[in-house]
Amino acid sequence: MNSFQMAWRSVIRKPVKSILLFFVVLIISLFFLSGMASRNASIATQNKTKQAVGAGFLMEANEENKRDRADEILAKKTAGEEGNFDGVNVEKIKTEYGTSWSVSYDNSFQTLLIGDMEKIAAVSGISEYNLTTAVTAVNPVDFSRIEDDDVDQSSDLLCVSLIGNKDMALDANVLSGNVTIKDGRMITEEDVDVCVISEELAEKNNLSVGNRIQFNDRRDVENSTVFAAEIVGIYTVQQKMTPVMAGDTFRSENIIFTDLGFPEKAEGSTSGALYEKAYFKVADVNQYDEIKKEIQEVDIGWERYDLIDNNGNIDKMSKNFNDLERVSEILVIVVAGASLIILFLVFIFWMKGRVQEIGILLALGTPKIKIFGQILLEAFLIATAAIFLSFMAAPATSKITASYLVQQQVQQADEQSVLEEGKVAKSAEDSEETVTGVSVVVTPELMLYDWFGVTLLVVISVGAAGILIARKNPKDIFSEIS
Repeated sequence: MNSFQMAWRSVIRKPVKSILLFFVVLIISLFFLSGMASRNASIATQNKTKQAVGAGFLMEANEENKRDRADEILAKKTAGEEGNFDGVNVEKIKTEYGTSWSVSYDNSFQTLLIGDMEKIAAVSGISEYNLTTAVTAVNPVDFSRIEDDDVDQSSDLLCVSLIGNKDMALDANVLSGNVTIKDGRMITEEDVDVCVISEELAEKNNLSVGNRIQFNDRRDVENSTVFAAEIVGIYTVQQKMTPVMAGDTFRSENIIFTDLGFPEKAEGSTSGALYEKAYFKVADVNQYDEIKKEIQEVDIGWERYDLIDNNGNIDKMSKNFNDLERVSEILVIVVAGASLIILFLVFIFWMKGRVQEIGILLALGTPKIKIFGQILLEAFLIATAAIFLSFMAAPATSKITASYLVQQQVQQADEQSVLEEGKVAKSAEDSEETVTGVSVVVTPELMLYDWFGVTLLVVISVGAAGILIARKNPKDIFSEIS
């Protein structure tokens, strides 16, 4: 009788112990797979304030990834060192209360990467795409802005705001129907140094299509270069555009649309343009879901971005969703530690039940290594069956685990928000995301890791439990039995 036959007969001879080990390994394997799969879960969220209008997709920078990249850069610098570190500006500021540190980002650090946007625009089914700059405050040189006479302007920037577009017709304000052209035309991709102003701004300054208005860097009004833009259109709004910050600088009437490259020049930027949004128009709405899948398969650094569909749904990886990746890693570590203890106790139970058998084999001259090899083979037979079953159940259990962890993260974030209410400054438009779904994928790579991990735990547990028996000779074992 060979070793495999002996192992199989031993497994079926004592079904209670075999079933116990089977379910222990099954649960351990499922927890391992669930923890590892949750690290890369796709979290579908919905944000009513972030919608790609119409049949299209909106791309924005992922704020948490931006902070993570900045933290990695700052961790490498020398303590107390000032300067620009790969787009992260660190400045020491002395106040009457002591020294503090200011951290800001260059445009080059925050911007959407044009190369990535062009890859997405090349996806079959995308008919047009637009890039939109961040709202840029600049100094108005030869005209007056709209101001509230009853408001103290001492804390305002005293500027107007520029929004650059590759194609103004695809700007979110235009797509929503809120902004329409009253006179002239919209800005196209071919335009350079042009703008479209509000009807209120045009009336206040007696401006019309064909006139030129000038701007320069608000941080150096006296010495910075002045740039002029030709007015090609005058717009009107159905409802005032929501300001990104408080103050008349950002009020709806002081928003000026320009060509894509103009805000960078007027601002006096030395770190390039700041592209805040990209919109991709779908040619055939019936192919919307298929095109979304193709976009998600484009080879770019997705961790930098949020892809938003026309319902405000955002697909994020778990490492960009609060601390889910860290929680998942802790889960795997805790499962590994607990599993080692449980398996050790299970195999102690096994050994205790087979003391007489082991004693007889030792008395017959069977080497201890062969005895434990036989026990290990039995354990492998049971563990293999349990692991294979866990592979089939893993997709469902992984989704349940990831969903639970996500809900815990959401609850924790909500509780933290309540605690910080009134203590932390927020933007004028507070963004609130709602989780609408969680999906996980159990890949062959994860299955391989799981197989290796569980097998290693079984080997260590059998070895640790076997030491208690290996230290004894047959005479001691029989004396215990008697």
